[in-house]
Amino acid sequence: MTNAFNPMVTNPLTNHPQAIERAANIKLLVLDVDGVLTDGSLLVGSDGKEFLKTFDSLDGHGIKLLQSTGVTVAIITGRSSGMVEGRAKELGIKEVQMGVSNKYEALQLLLKKTGHQLSETAAMGDDWPDLSILPKVHLAVCPNQAHDEVKKRTHYITQKIGGHGAVRELCDLILKAQNNYERLLQESL
Repeated sequence: MTNAFNPMVTNPLTNHPQAIERAANIKLLVLDVDGVLTDGSLLVGSDGKEFLKTFDSLDGHGIKLLQSTGVTVAIITGRSSGMVEGRAKELGIKEVQMGVSNKYEALQLLLKKTGHQLSETAAMGDDWPDLSILPKVHLAVCPNQAHDEVKKRTHYITQKIGGHGAVRELCDLILKAQNNYERLLQESL
């Protein structure tokens, strides 16, 4: 399928019917931060403390669109960061767990708190700490630059890399699978 504006651009979703089918039932999206919401770069000052993270505005808008349809978006990350806390607040993400050593235990607490089930949960991660979650959720996704062991255990690998539109690609996939994409697009025109 080609894009009407650029005939050289193809629709990556046409090659992933399993991912689309799984995305149709998603009510909870769990995101890692470093390598997913950011490109994974850690800018560290002379004091040894991280002082900057960059986030993609397309990812942010995709998260807001997804939330507008009733999908809960949450963050579970191994690092603690005021920058992540601030970005989550800006995007209206209320469920944020930082400094997590066991992501599966954190996910279990999140499911209990929100009332969601694994069968309606999607997660996006890029490295080994995310492997405690990815094989257990209904839709496992990773960005294109993810570790090979993570790629082997996901239903969908985005064309984009973390921090550069990968989360937006996943949000769009869920929006399309749940028949919300075109409606939201028309509302913005």
